[in-house]
Amino acid sequence: MSAAYATFGLAPAIRAGGVLADGGYQVHRDFVDFVVDGRPLLFQLSDLDAVSPLASDIPPAIFTEQVRALLLEADPPLPDGRFVIYGCPECADLGCGAVTAVIERDGEDYIWRDFAWQTDEHADLELNGYQGVGPFRFHGAEYRAALTSLSEGLSRRRVLLIGARVAVLAKLAAALRTIGIGADITQDARAVPAEELRGYGAVAFGRAVGEAERAAVLQAFERAGVEVARVDGLAPIVPLLVAQIEHALDRSPLPQRRLTTLAAAEGAAEVEVTSACRVRITAYRLDRLYRTHAREVFDGVLEPGRHRVPLDPRAVKGEAYVVARTTGGVLAAPVTGGRRG
Repeated sequence: MSAAYATFGLAPAIRAGGVLADGGYQVHRDFVDFVVDGRPLLFQLSDLDAVSPLASDIPPAIFTEQVRALLLEADPPLPDGRFVIYGCPECADLGCGAVTAVIERDGEDYIWRDFAWQTDEHADLELNGYQGVGPFRFHGAEYRAALTSLSEGLSRRRVLLIGARVAVLAKLAAALRTIGIGADITQDARAVPAEELRGYGAVAFGRAVGEAERAAVLQAFERAGVEVARVDGLAPIVPLLVAQIEHALDRSPLPQRRLTTLAAAEGAAEVEVTSACRVRITAYRLDRLYRTHAREVFDGVLEPGRHRVPLDPRAVKGEAYVVARTTGGVLAAPVTGGRRG
């Protein structure tokens, strides 16, 4: 095969979950994405809501089997030598659709070719093939080194919640667990054993927690030898806090993220994306009685670059915030410049 050589790498990625404005939710998934020529392969497949088979929440034995399959040390799961490259983030059922490709050896090299969207056992390349994607030829040593480094799999993401409003913390913990993020509540992390602290990827503080208390908690993590992400809660709004925590747990390299910037003033939100993708922007506000109001202010596909999205003044009256989501990331920001109350 005459395919030109491409570089092969792996990078942590997420499928952003979340509590949605309509009360529904989608599951958060941590996974390892394939990086081809320095760019996530998923970005070459338009706005696809999918994850690779290398996900953090599958049993270790299955994770290892997925790695072995990609190394061609196990039989392909589909006819014609085809492997699932990306699948449904909710159930991984082929009936929901999956991106598949033929993986084969050519001497020491590995080749990925004939990418297609597949919903049953056999792929129709003429009807559902990804034209212009691949074939990719990878140097065997680079390819094997990247995959074998995953032998221990991924650690599950957990967050430690600290705040004064127990009811809000309980709702937040329940929401996080619903979308697949572990959450625990404590009033004093200094009493938590070091081995338990090492299981957290982030610590989230409510607005009522003082700076001295926050510093003491962070020192406890430092003594335990843990590099933990700090989340300073913007407001007691559960979907907003979920978005902040998901962003904090995102370990994907900054140059490989789709959603890179979000800022909002009273009249508009500014958002920047690195590849064409669907973006949903939701506005949240607190009224005088601290009741939460939510409104979806934008839902559409944006091309790479910076965009200005108008905001309905009624949606961001008073104390307000916006959350922007793509299939691979989420950002939250306060709305500045508005009048309180």
